Amino acid sequence: MVAVAALVVVTAVAVGVLRNVRVPFLQGAEGCTATVDGRSVDVSVEQAENASLIAAISVRRGLPARAASIALATAYQESDLVNIDHGDRDSVGLFQQRPSQGWGSVEEILDPVYSTNAFYDALEDVGDYRDLEITVAAQAVQRSAFPGAYADHEDDARVLASALTGQSGSSFACEVDGDVDEDSPDLNRRGLTARADAVRDDVQQAFGELPTGGFAPGGVSTGHMEGSAHYDGRAVDLFFRPVDAPHRQRGWAVAQYLVAHAARLDVRTVIFDDKIWVAGRDQTWRDYDAPTNDDPATQAILEHRDHVHVDVFA
Repeated sequence: MVAVAALVVVTAVAVGVLRNVRVPFLQGAEGCTATVDGRSVDVSVEQAENASLIAAISVRRGLPARAASIALATAYQESDLVNIDHGDRDSVGLFQQRPSQGWGSVEEILDPVYSTNAFYDALEDVGDYRDLEITVAAQAVQRSAFPGAYADHEDDARVLASALTGQSGSSFACEVDGDVDEDSPDLNRRGLTARADAVRDDVQQAFGELPTGGFAPGGVSTGHMEGSAHYDGRAVDLFFRPVDAPHRQRGWAVAQYLVAHAARLDVRTVIFDDKIWVAGRDQTWRDYDAPTNDDPATQAILEHRDHVHVDVFA
């Protein structure tokens, strides 16, 4: 697998403008890669978390992947996909929004959920943004002193948007350290460990309410394969039914969001659409070795075609 690239941020001559110089990460370092149509984009874990949140919010709002591409190109240019607390004049956050220009308070803008929604609110006011060049649409929102700069990030933004909105399945993966602190085995009122419940809550906050299962008050003891993390309250299933193209795309958006946030949420395994990603292994999705069944509907469930499985470290 191609080594993940690191980022060296170089300050541009113009104040507040950030440029990227990418050099390879050391082998084994944490990082993520999106690959779509032969083009690969390497990002740090922090960048991956922010990029996937930007994409998730676009999915939640029902926006086209084009909107995510515009937002990602903007955040690339303005902050290098890092939620910074400084910038040109009073600009802060992923999109370098200014409190003095009505974007909100500093505290609000430094909340990535708030700032991303604020960006999309403004983008939707640009009525023809779907038909505009990405850099033109971004400039219509940002009104930057460097209106052409967003074009530098269009190609990378499209790759990330395609992967993280689920248009391109099994196209985004991360290499993260599998060495995490031990979690309490105690189950909460839902029948989940604190770590697993945090994952459930995090996904719902990013994507909105989703049908979930694989847990129950007091825990579960049947209905899953032998040795399943469900029996320890360490796993959650997120359902995308029926099995069709729109649900598959949304499922991949969630699955790849979970991979992007695996280091923060102590995610061990993500399975969807007959693919599996495991923390601590090399940075890729692998074919899932599902049990076989003669009934097509049952086989689809066994292959996780209708649900994303996520489990956390014990």
